[in-house]
Amino acid sequence: MSVSFGLAIKNFVGPTETPNVDEILAYAERAEQLGYESLWAWDHVILGVEPAFPIIDALSILTAIAVRTSRIKLGTGILVLPLRNPTVLAKQIGSLDHISKGRFILGTAVGWYAREFGAVGVDFKKRGRIMDRNLEILTRLLTEDKVRLKLDEFDLRDARVLPHPVQQPRPPILIGGYVDAVFRRIARYGDGWLTYFYTPDSFQRTWEKIKGFAAEAGRDPATLTATNQLAIYVGQSREAVQADMRHWLETEWDIASWSESTIDHAIQGSVDDCVQQLQAHVDAGVDRIILIPYRYQPEQVEIIAREILPRLKK
Repeated sequence: MSVSFGLAIKNFVGPTETPNVDEILAYAERAEQLGYESLWAWDHVILGVEPAFPIIDALSILTAIAVRTSRIKLGTGILVLPLRNPTVLAKQIGSLDHISKGRFILGTAVGWYAREFGAVGVDFKKRGRIMDRNLEILTRLLTEDKVRLKLDEFDLRDARVLPHPVQQPRPPILIGGYVDAVFRRIARYGDGWLTYFYTPDSFQRTWEKIKGFAAEAGRDPATLTATNQLAIYVGQSREAVQADMRHWLETEWDIASWSESTIDHAIQGSVDDCVQQLQAHVDAGVDRIILIPYRYQPEQVEIIAREILPRLKK
């Protein structure tokens, strides 16, 4: 299978910035012209106090991008599912899939920021169980003609969320996370794994574990896909870019201390350096790589598409 290459979008910015919608839309249109496979939006409702990080809602910006593009796929990387009402989310996803004519991918996870859960009124300590519940409700509403289910506070009495998505039986669901409970959730409910800042070795080791859980659950591991998100900075040399890249990753990005996610994953250096580093990820068996260009600079998007991706042996 060929590896697909997507791009993260700048709907999430540092504390001193404000997302620029016109720039995001221009970036998205150019990504489609350059042949990237997909665009991915970040998701939080609230993140940080001092400093706080401005974020435009993921589904809202993807809807805007859907209207301005026609081929490129649109994903959430990731949507914090326990924060969302699953019935309302089913309506939003079905609508976005129609607006985009079948291009939406749901990347989702349990979340990690306790203050955000408190602000939304969701029990942070129960987020794993809420995630599973919401996945069940969401999936059934997207795929079944009528849903009859009473679960917690949800009372679905022949509930119908119409129109159904363009993609059948529903848009793909990728699940993010770093621990065995998540890997088993992927094996039971998901269409694949969406991870973040993993090195090739860490990715390959974990992906084999997920495929093993899928086999235990009676699913064909070959039906699952794996996606890794990687930061990239192309410059004259590794020495010329690594200090700026490290500062960006250390000040504006979160690394889960309990995971194998690491800022040392970063793809950086000359064109030749970046080709070599990305090739190791391709060789590790990933199906899709979502690139996060250094500070989302348009010139990075251009050089990656023109000088790096064509050289990778997929």
